Amino acid sequence: MPSSVRSRARERNSVLGRPEFMSLNHQPLCSGGGPAESRGSSRRLGQIKHQTSQQSEEPTDRGSRDRRESTKMPEEDCMQLNPSFKGIAMNSLLAIDICLSKRMGVCAYTSSSWGGCRSMVALLALTGHGITWIIGTIVCLTRSNTLAGQEVLVNLLLALILDVMTVAGVQRLVKRRGPWEMTPSFLDCVAMDVYSFPAAHASRAAMVSKFLLSHLVLAVPLRILLVLWAFLVGMSRVLLGKHHLTDMVCGFALGMLHFSLMETVWLSSNTCQTLISISTLSWSPFF
Repeated sequence: MPSSVRSRARERNSVLGRPEFMSLNHQPLCSGGGPAESRGSSRRLGQIKHQTSQQSEEPTDRGSRDRRESTKMPEEDCMQLNPSFKGIAMNSLLAIDICLSKRMGVCAYTSSSWGGCRSMVALLALTGHGITWIIGTIVCLTRSNTLAGQEVLVNLLLALILDVMTVAGVQRLVKRRGPWEMTPSFLDCVAMDVYSFPAAHASRAAMVSKFLLSHLVLAVPLRILLVLWAFLVGMSRVLLGKHHLTDMVCGFALGMLHFSLMETVWLSSNTCQTLISISTLSWSPFF
């Protein structure tokens, strides 16, 4: 036999000797029906029975699932879908609010696009600061000689204190940061105005303007200027990068709420005189 034929035979034997080709080396059993054939047929019958049992169980499972889904009320589906929709809507609105607020913060730093006007905008914002209004109201109260004027000033002072305390409490609860990372100023720390929501200046400006419009007799131009001042004070804090637009809007709404509350618990002239006497240490319960 030639050497080439022997080498081919050896290669074929080595290939057939691998584990993956071991089944090819076994000779098929004769059709006489040996034990191997009977085992294979029994295995096939067992597999067929298992498959038929699974197919028979699947329709029952599907039927039970369909019954469960049909028994569900449409309100349950709505309860599962609505939170995700509300979450997406709220996140979208917040993203728009942050984007617009950052773009409107043109006076946030001296290097900003309107950085040269930053001192003027900061001065406008100072006119709506809580400390400024509380000190100014106390000075006017000490120089007022009429009972009507003292009544209005005492109620305005209480409204300012209510505004400062309420806004500070809400800010502590929410703890929302402004659109730009800034350190609160000394006056802001004294007035407890260290967070963004709600805008304290906007709340105070709205409350004071509505208060003065209701209790002072002013000409039409002065009324228009007072409303414009309140709006500009709220916008100044947005331009300075201290607050978001939604903070300003909620601040205006909170200021109107403070005015309505103060009108409900309005102190009379006698009560105001009693408070003035107590504050000046000249009050006596026997007279």
